[in-house]
Amino acid sequence: MTVYYEKGDCLYMGKKELLRRYIIFAFGLIFNSFGVAFVTKASLGTSPISSIPYSLSLIITRLTMGNWTIFYSILLTLLQWAILKKNAKKAELVLQMIVSVAFGYLIDFSMFLLQAVQPQVYIVKIVLLLIGCVIIAFGAYLEVVGDVVMLPGDAFVRAITKVTKKEYGIVRVISDVSMAVVAAILCLVFLHRLIGVREGTIIAALVVGTFVKIFSARLKPLTAWLLADTE
Repeated sequence: MTVYYEKGDCLYMGKKELLRRYIIFAFGLIFNSFGVAFVTKASLGTSPISSIPYSLSLIITRLTMGNWTIFYSILLTLLQWAILKKNAKKAELVLQMIVSVAFGYLIDFSMFLLQAVQPQVYIVKIVLLLIGCVIIAFGAYLEVVGDVVMLPGDAFVRAITKVTKKEYGIVRVISDVSMAVVAAILCLVFLHRLIGVREGTIIAALVVGTFVKIFSARLKPLTAWLLADTE
């Protein structure tokens, strides 16, 4: 039986339940990183949240995409602290930083495993892009099921939502567009062409959320099994 312990305004779940959720989240992180790698290797741009780290990795090649993802994620975590001020949960922010480091290295590992993938035919690039979007969506689904911590990109949007009182979906769209625009400007200024932001960025922004909804709706038995009480 799952046991929850209440202390003040916080709700604490049993250790076994918490461990299981972290394991689910970890698998979600792994799938997410492979999805990002697939989308990036399609050479049609990358997802909006990864567009700035990817563009920076093309400009300053001494640091990998994973390295830039870590730095960028930590920046977003610090911005949350500045936005939320007294309402910021420091323990959660520290956990986000730890997750960011893991996610960055997982992206580099995924890119290493896919280093031989160099598609030349456009239709193959599209297929790789869509495969990556599906993998990212499944990873996001697992992260939602785990429900223990948010990646800094998502948590940053949530922080803005709390302060502005706007709908999460609206803020997310504005955030994604803003990140893509910044990445595009970086590429145009330093590389004189668009690489990090292309049609793949738009496609990823449009379809990943749809795939997450499909997984959430169609995989309810899997969700129930993952969270099933084993005690």
